[in-house]
Amino acid sequence: MSTQWSKTLSFEDRHTLSAPSPSSTPDEPTPHTWSRPPLKNLTPGQPMSLAGISLRAFALGLTTSLGLVSTALVLALTSSPLWRVPLFLCALSTFHFLEFWTTAAANTPEATVHAFLLTANWPAYPVAHAVACAECVLTEVVFPGRAWAPPGLGTALTLVGLVMVVGGQVVRSVAMLTAGQSFNHTVQTRKADSHTLVTTGVYGLWRHPSYFGFFYWGLGTQLVLGNVFCFVAYAYVLWKFFSSRVRVEERGLVKFFGDDYVQYRRRVGTMIPFVG
Repeated sequence: MSTQWSKTLSFEDRHTLSAPSPSSTPDEPTPHTWSRPPLKNLTPGQPMSLAGISLRAFALGLTTSLGLVSTALVLALTSSPLWRVPLFLCALSTFHFLEFWTTAAANTPEATVHAFLLTANWPAYPVAHAVACAECVLTEVVFPGRAWAPPGLGTALTLVGLVMVVGGQVVRSVAMLTAGQSFNHTVQTRKADSHTLVTTGVYGLWRHPSYFGFFYWGLGTQLVLGNVFCFVAYAYVLWKFFSSRVRVEERGLVKFFGDDYVQYRRRVGTMIPFVG
């Protein structure tokens, strides 16, 4: 190439790759030197820490793998229903990994360590999952052989739960990818330039499809675990959470998009009972 070239690698305009000197010839290798130090927010302890992101991804992948292997071993070697617990942990780890991955793929500026949602709604969120696992284990220990579902429906309800978990996860992840930079894990009070009203794809089937997906994903996990108490508790807590969140969020959406959103809200429902 006979013409001089220059290239810039930018992330918030803090990285630049120096251009070759005028004396360089096409046949001479030009060393790449950074004109500035690496981005501060990519260092450990910062929101976009590469070390923090890789560690979380590794831990979630390890948990998913151990969950799958443990589930297979318990099913193959015993008649215990406790295969449900590692399968639940596998689904939970997959959910948190995909929260980050979809954010990184479709809304990269928001791909921080917080996008994994591992500490969201702390400590209520991890406590809820711990109680769900405890109910499954304690029920088997205290009441071995207990029928958690009406006669003949246990297997069917477990399969329904698996469909809800997989289906809910797919809908949520597709919703995040479809919305792109218009999706955020926190309710926005100010309209950004990147915000657009998305009404196509899964948004043409469900209003707030990411909420729809998580609502039924959560209920599905409790069917898979064979939990009665936590199924009712999850249903109530999730319904209350999304009922309040949708009400608050839609006030902002009407302010952002005016009559366009009002008409969209009339056409498309949330498919979450008594929400929106």
